[in-house]
Amino acid sequence: MTSVRNTILVTGGAGFIGSNFVLQWIKNAGAAVVNLDLLTYAGNPANLAALEGDSRHQLVRGDICNGELVAALLHEHRPRVIVHFAAESHVDRSIVDPGAFIRTNVQGTFTLLEQARLFWLELDEADRRAFRFLHVSTDEVYGSLGPEDPAFSEITAYAPNSPYAASKAASDHLARAYHHTYGLPVLTTNCSNNYGPFQFPEKLIPLMILNALEGRHLPVYGDGSNVRDWLFVEDHCSAIRTVLDRGRVGETYNIGGNSERKNLDVVTAICDLVDELRPDAALGPRRKLITFVTDRPGHDRRYAIDASKISRELGWRPAEEFESGLRKTVAWYLEHGAWIENVRTGAYLDWIRQNYQERIPQ
Repeated sequence: MTSVRNTILVTGGAGFIGSNFVLQWIKNAGAAVVNLDLLTYAGNPANLAALEGDSRHQLVRGDICNGELVAALLHEHRPRVIVHFAAESHVDRSIVDPGAFIRTNVQGTFTLLEQARLFWLELDEADRRAFRFLHVSTDEVYGSLGPEDPAFSEITAYAPNSPYAASKAASDHLARAYHHTYGLPVLTTNCSNNYGPFQFPEKLIPLMILNALEGRHLPVYGDGSNVRDWLFVEDHCSAIRTVLDRGRVGETYNIGGNSERKNLDVVTAICDLVDELRPDAALGPRRKLITFVTDRPGHDRRYAIDASKISRELGWRPAEEFESGLRKTVAWYLEHGAWIENVRTGAYLDWIRQNYQERIPQ
């Protein structure tokens, strides 16, 4: 029989949410982290610069679809927990290239689950009971809500509307099936829209912060009335740690920020914060930069998370209000110019031109 060590395996731990989780884990839990990340455009080792020289963190560049690599890491490091963040996550990119999302989000999750199952079967009985596989997912698997519909709960039927959402829904079903069929101790979390430090600037909030700072167009899809529930990334990470500590095996926990906002309201709040923190008399109020652009295909109208289960059963609640979290986020981007320049590669700029510039009315 194989025994486990006080180590966790994190996939996608150089990405936005994953890197925040690794930093928070090392700070609070102390257990060693093996961090498996392919380091694509959104995976950035600079996110983890604070851990340079820390023996508790090991970054491994590799693909979750590589079963031999995953198996080798499991047998070498013998983790007691797998936290699975690795995913293609941008809806617009999934519309342009859905195949990449199927490969990473479906095939990759299957590979991890299968290798985890084989490793788990080798453990002694006590370690097998203590082992956990936590699968991190999204509220987008539930589809879209009307203005008066109740928020998504853990029993809401799946109705994904984009290739991204469909690929995550498939991965959720695989995780559930591996628990139900094989007994693998799986936990699943479905979160609302995250924001905070280290988010790649293709997503709404960092894109708007940087464009507002530089006096560029602020491209808002459609009429800006699409509603999202916003979750500060550090709150998300604390919720995952709570689920690992106290969550019931086989259960799903929805994680939300209790902060529904229209996209247009988010953008105007960003404009006002950038005006306050980095005023530019020549530019004037940043709100004038807002530009409505052609909506993306199949744009879901509203997401909202009912996080009462995790609150009731595990005692978790978000620490940040949206206004305080957004202020922290804007300040972080204004203070980290070197990080921003590092991620702004030619490929990133090509993507922004393709996805937004061509939509702006001339």
